[in-house]
Amino acid sequence: MPGIGLDVLTAEIRSVRTSFPVGRISALGGGTVSVTGLSDTAALGDIVELPDAHGNSVRGEVLTLAPEAATILPDGSAEGLQIGDHVILRGQNSIAPHDSWIGRVIDPFGQALDGTPILRGDSPRALRGSPINPTERRGLGRRLATGMAVFDTLLPIVRGQRIGLFAGSGVGKTTVLAKLALGLQTDMVIIAMIGERGREVREFVERVLGPAGMARAVVVAATSDTSPMVRRRCAWTAMAVAEHFRDQGRQVLFLADSVTRFADAHREVALAAGESGSLRGYPPSTAHLITALCERAGTGTGFGGDITAVFSVLLAGSDMEEPVADILRGVLDGHVVLDRKIAERGRFPAIDLLRSVSRSLPEAASKTENGLISGARRLLGAYDRSEMMIQAGLYAAGSDPAVDAAVAAFPALDRFMTENAPDGIAASFERLAGCLGSGVEGGAADGDPSEL
Repeated sequence: MPGIGLDVLTAEIRSVRTSFPVGRISALGGGTVSVTGLSDTAALGDIVELPDAHGNSVRGEVLTLAPEAATILPDGSAEGLQIGDHVILRGQNSIAPHDSWIGRVIDPFGQALDGTPILRGDSPRALRGSPINPTERRGLGRRLATGMAVFDTLLPIVRGQRIGLFAGSGVGKTTVLAKLALGLQTDMVIIAMIGERGREVREFVERVLGPAGMARAVVVAATSDTSPMVRRRCAWTAMAVAEHFRDQGRQVLFLADSVTRFADAHREVALAAGESGSLRGYPPSTAHLITALCERAGTGTGFGGDITAVFSVLLAGSDMEEPVADILRGVLDGHVVLDRKIAERGRFPAIDLLRSVSRSLPEAASKTENGLISGARRLLGAYDRSEMMIQAGLYAAGSDPAVDAAVAAFPALDRFMTENAPDGIAASFERLAGCLGSGVEGGAADGDPSEL
């Protein structure tokens, strides 16, 4: 851990408060608490403390304000609270990241979850910060090595790109995120584990990331048993931490698992605040909530850092048209679809290349490389259109040269998409060329793989 400098001590002293505004509970019910006496001092999103008569206390967030009362959403059960109990206003919805957070697991309030005290930085950041002025952003940066052949070639990721990872449950989404966390070429990784099972947090930190992965990572975790207020806050806290390190000039990888659980948490909070559900139960504010989070990632300004982001989406029944998936697809710079049928036949990562796209193409690849990418997509498309006939033995070799080439190349291409890429991007393209055979790159280079 870095030494405790004067800036850290100053920040800790500045955070000490000797008095707090106090209100009283006036009503309880419907999962919320009405509080009088704070309407003139509280702001939307402020954090309060709700101590009960037995010495226990829970946190809460200010949802609505009216002249006569404020509505509070407790972080946990309201059992034991009574009319007339004190409510302490703790302050603004902000966080103060610090370099000592690297290698740590924290909760959405910036408190350590790994049993060791944590330091406060000297620059508090609003959880719901504003995105960079779009006219000041740089364009997408250079291509990044990922350690996986499919991302190094067919679905390239570049600095400042934002992609979506769409998958049903049990299809290998977390494994792909872990490989990107370990292999993607960035200075550090910020991981938001939103609504994960409790056992998966420790397993991900100790077994999947390990000491090498945690040496450049900050994990922000809100498990599935926490309140919707905490789960929603998890994504904002992680993004604020990523912005802190980006503003220091670092290249940051932001991983969110998952945006679906973030949206589900917001739905619960919004309904408690009185907002009505519209599309499949999600309130109208969901679209803005998701797009505002995504727009905070991306390229930076001047010579500063970037936030390269991967937002995972947990699909219900593999439905790509469900609201969260539809919102994300329209705002991101690419999407990767994991297919259950591919996973069931044992190929991991189970990426359906024909339904996936990287909008960093064609600029992220050379003319020859774009030709290889287009050739691979053509062959996989030809195989996909004829797969039922091929598997049933109804296709006769020689009937269609394109299908013949696809049948010949498919085993090698399928195997290529499972390969690691320890030897870099150029070597991966060489292996891809070998999978396609001779003549594929010729005449394909003028195509735009991002539009296929």
